[in-house]
Amino acid sequence: MHASAAERAYEHVKNSILDGSYAGGELLTEGQVADAVGVSRTPVREAMLRLQAEGLLRLYPKKGALVVPITAAEAEDVLEARALVESWAAERAVGHGERLAVELEEPLRVMREHRASGDVGAFSAADRAFHALIVAASGNAILTRLYRSLRERQICINATAMRVSGQRMDIAVADHTRFVELIRAGDHDGFATLTRAHLETAAQHVRGVR
Repeated sequence: MHASAAERAYEHVKNSILDGSYAGGELLTEGQVADAVGVSRTPVREAMLRLQAEGLLRLYPKKGALVVPITAAEAEDVLEARALVESWAAERAVGHGERLAVELEEPLRVMREHRASGDVGAFSAADRAFHALIVAASGNAILTRLYRSLRERQICINATAMRVSGQRMDIAVADHTRFVELIRAGDHDGFATLTRAHLETAAQHVRGVR
């Protein structure tokens, strides 16, 4: 029961950080989380220690837990790594571009659906699934693991960027539609160019440029 309570607290806080409900720089208290989840403070404390180890929280005794904000430098590093991995993966996937394009249609459909409903969390999850499919199509297990290691910070970046405006979500849908077209056409150079532009737009939103 105790382990289950700790896991529930962990999942609640982690998901709330990743979907932007708990914003970077926000200070959380054990009591606040305990009330939200319906558990005592002891499992919340365990969950917070676990999330600190993962780099999502920074604990301050008798004060609470700070949601670690994404710095401009970290956003740049994560997005640059994404651009390199995804462009290379798309080049490797050129031989079966039509099959990959068909697979990408489903997360793209979900993105359109949740753009219409305004569900940013679900939109971001579909966006993540779209890009993960591209990387997985490379067949390189090491790069796939590398990409997964970036995933949680990617989610935070996406949630921050998408929260700026519905216009950002519209741009994302348009870009992803074009990604499918470029993969289907086997246009790696066009894909790499669009990937850099797509991720730079996200970086600008995170930096508050726009």
